[in-house]
Amino acid sequence: MARAWLLVIAAGLFETGFAVSLKLSDGFTRLWPTIGFCVFALASFGLLTLSLKVLDVGPAYAVWTGIGASGTAIYGMAFLGDLVSTLKIVSITLVIVGTIGLQISGSAGEPGARLPQS
Repeated sequence: MARAWLLVIAAGLFETGFAVSLKLSDGFTRLWPTIGFCVFALASFGLLTLSLKVLDVGPAYAVWTGIGASGTAIYGMAFLGDLVSTLKIVSITLVIVGTIGLQISGSAGEPGARLPQS
């Protein structure tokens, strides 16, 4: 299961890459950022898909999007001139804390309440 979470983390980092590449592609009019977007997106979705063979979709998806959203916001502030504010930093922190909380609240293979499958 630890390997599956490492795949989710890597997928989240690739999600950051595809979001930043999307911005840099200028509406898919610049070749290399557009190619980067395609490569990062394929890697991100591919790794997430592999991890979902083992993990519950809710926590895995939340961690994936949390890493992607936080990473993209941090990258934008650090390298793309996005506005830096206290509220933005607090909000990013809350996203990270929330995704960690969701992940540790229960994941595949752990006992917990599940609805019966029909």
